[in-house]
Amino acid sequence: MADISSRLAADLPFGPGLSPARLALLEAVARTGSISAAARAAGLSYKGAWQAVEAMNNLSDTPLVARSAGGREGGGTRLTERGATLLRTWQAVAQAQARFLLAVEGVIRTTDDLALLQRLTMKTSARNQWYGRVHTLRPGAVNDMVEVELPGGDRLTALITRESCELLGLCPGSEVVALVKAGSVLLATGDTDHLAVPNRLTGTISRLTAGAVNCDVVIDLPSGQCVAATVDRSSAEALGLVPGLRATALFSANQIILGALPRLHTEPPRP
Repeated sequence: MADISSRLAADLPFGPGLSPARLALLEAVARTGSISAAARAAGLSYKGAWQAVEAMNNLSDTPLVARSAGGREGGGTRLTERGATLLRTWQAVAQAQARFLLAVEGVIRTTDDLALLQRLTMKTSARNQWYGRVHTLRPGAVNDMVEVELPGGDRLTALITRESCELLGLCPGSEVVALVKAGSVLLATGDTDHLAVPNRLTGTISRLTAGAVNCDVVIDLPSGQCVAATVDRSSAEALGLVPGLRATALFSANQIILGALPRLHTEPPRP
């Protein structure tokens, strides 16, 4: 039964099984106040820790982790009130899950179903993942135009097939995750009003990692979310991209993949 219990702990879609590394990172940020120290404590690289923080902030209704000036090692990092609340909830769920595992240990006789559930839980390589709600839906003969509002007020326009829209059950107010690969994002500086691109997110470059061929660029948005782009090094140099520079991320409507989030029923059952 030990193997089944460990599989349950790893595969349940909520609680520590959701992402042990991210939970450990949140706990370490709360404890150390430093992203460098938190990364070491969680067994992550500095870059990997920031990518995890950026992903969590993008998927949250409000940022979970924030930078603060004057911290240890040259700059502090702290949990926001939302992040601290989520961490307490997550820890409470972990305790409840441990009790649950003990209760069902003698019930499950095979790991086959757990293996199937694991295959059905998709992970994506898309660097940009934003939580939002469907604001407007404009049906077309073949494709539907879906406008998604992000927590900070920015809006994205996605073009998906009518069949996909119906399959996802999308309607105004539906909670979704918008996915865009970093390589599909173009960057521009200065005025972009003349560009015929439906999606543009403007902010300040917070990180730029240069490789031999490409550059990884992260733009912090005013909402606390961010957008990542992979651009070739020559283009980055031509644009004069450096941390602190104001820049705009551009991408087309058909570069967005939408995923519908399940609705959680939290109301108690009626007697």
